[in-house]
Amino acid sequence: MSSRDYIGERIVIWPVYIDSTKSRSKGRKLPRELCIPNPRIDEIVEAAKLLGLDPIVEEKSYPREWWVYDKRVVVLKQGSKRETLKLIAEKVKELRSRKRKHT
Repeated sequence: MSSRDYIGERIVIWPVYIDSTKSRSKGRKLPRELCIPNPRIDEIVEAAKLLGLDPIVEEKSYPREWWVYDKRVVVLKQGSKRETLKLIAEKVKELRSRKRKHT
């Protein structure tokens, strides 16, 4: 599906949006301190599920790196796109810290 098919009800999340190792010019959407290093698709999906955002994984190429075939996650919109990204980044941080405690 195209991103246009989701307007108003869902948003597209590329891992680079919440990746603290990427610059704004490379696609990061949040301030570095709110992001996480190298987020994986499975972490984003798990966080979205826990937040009740009904995630859908799609294989697409990221527009800024169109030659790299990658995956993206489409989730229900929870406030603005920025607010939804913050919620997901926070949940991924929480999941990572839980895994560290159990290891």
